[in-house]
Amino acid sequence: MNISDILCSVDSKEEFMKFLDELRCDNEQREEEWENKDIKAYLEGVHSWVDDMEGYFRNMDMDIPKNIDWKFIATLFYVGKIYE
Repeated sequence: MNISDILCSVDSKEEFMKFLDELRCDNEQREEEWENKDIKAYLEGVHSWVDDMEGYFRNMDMDIPKNIDWKFIATLFYVGKIYE
């Protein structure tokens, strides 16, 4: 199963954790496929995507998510800095 298939199946904490494990492995095994190779570039990529996410969903003919918990997402990124 490839990383995009796993992404599509995320609907629980366990599936999210599996996705994170697979994303890390994907980075280790296919680093040459990653546009953003360091944390600065990765965060800039996430920032750029969020800025244009409505266009992404329109282009993919998908509904734009409602009720996104932005504080929770921000917490996920923050704790990656401090948690062991």
